[in-house]
Amino acid sequence: VQLQASGGGLVQAGGSLRPSCAASGRTFGNYVMGWFRQAPGKEREFVAAIKWSGGSKTYSDAVKGRFSISGDHAKNTVYLQMNSLKLEDTAGYYCAAGRSLITSSMSDPTKYDYWGQGTLVTVSS
Repeated sequence: VQLQASGGGLVQAGGSLRPSCAASGRTFGNYVMGWFRQAPGKEREFVAAIKWSGGSKTYSDAVKGRFSISGDHAKNTVYLQMNSLKLEDTAGYYCAAGRSLITSSMSDPTKYDYWGQGTLVTVSS
C-alpha cells in the first residue's frame, strides 16, 4: 500500500490550499482515510478523517468549519480543502489509512495501518 501526499505549499494567512493523497496497492472499501499534522517540536495531531464507504466525516475542533475532507473513489484520492488558514496551521500534513476503524478511533493515529510521507504547509503573516 502506498499513500502519496502532495499539494502543500506557502500561503498567506487567510488563504486556501488543497492537499491531496493518492492511494494505491489495494482496495479501500472498508478503510478510513485520515489527515494528521505535526508542527516542529509538537506531537502529531488529528485533523480530519473520512470513511471510504459511506462518507462519514469527522474533524478536530481546531479545523472544524475551515477544513473539509473529501474522497474521489474513481481516483482513489482523498482531498483536504483548507480555507481561512492561520499561522498555527503551519505543519507537515500526513495522510493515513486505517482498516475498519470505528468512529471513536478515527482520531487516534495509533489505529492507522498505513502512512504517507507528508506534505509541508506553511502559513505566513
